[in-house]
Amino acid sequence: MGTPTPYDAVIFDNDGVLTTPTDRPVLIDAMHDAFETIGVADPPADHVETLLGPSIDSLHRVADGHGVDPDRLWRARETAAIEAQLGELRAGHKAPYDDVAALESLSVPTGIVSNNQHETIGNVIQHCELEPFDVWYGREPTLEGIERKKPTPYYLEQALADLEPENPLYVGDSGVDIAAADAAGIDAAFVRRDHRSGYEPSTEPTHEIESLAALPDLI
Repeated sequence: MGTPTPYDAVIFDNDGVLTTPTDRPVLIDAMHDAFETIGVADPPADHVETLLGPSIDSLHRVADGHGVDPDRLWRARETAAIEAQLGELRAGHKAPYDDVAALESLSVPTGIVSNNQHETIGNVIQHCELEPFDVWYGREPTLEGIERKKPTPYYLEQALADLEPENPLYVGDSGVDIAAADAAGIDAAFVRRDHRSGYEPSTEPTHEIESLAALPDLI
């Protein structure tokens, strides 16, 4: 764990940091909806699992296995995931953590960089009535978006270019978040939520915190 350092911007991951993760069964159902959209009524379980978080190569393999265009499959997948998560937001099942109130006391620019879809992050900001963020990036629903997701720092670097901070902090709840921060050359804070009990990121973060309420003391 690092020594507290004054930061001039804070960028957050979303799922598991600002809002609760989407329940896995909801996403599994969404993957089935995506397959049904392209005419596949009963996809193998391993293809459903792959579609949850594919690489370009694994997406091509699944698409080839069903004789469909990979771009068409991915767009169906993204549409289904966006709609499913919007439903969870509207129902209050995907909700902000109580400690997001700590963001109100931050006196520096803030942003969001998520592996979730850009449209989903927009829906989160709207339905959860989160504090205004200076910039936010989610993944575009394209094959290029797959390649640009964390741990690749593509979207994080976009946010940094917008904010132009000298010493930013990225707050996440996973090893890929820390790896993306490392790749971008910035510090990372790992927030250990209940779903991360016993989880050890492969890369050591600069800071480990139990709650976002600890952030004002780091700034």
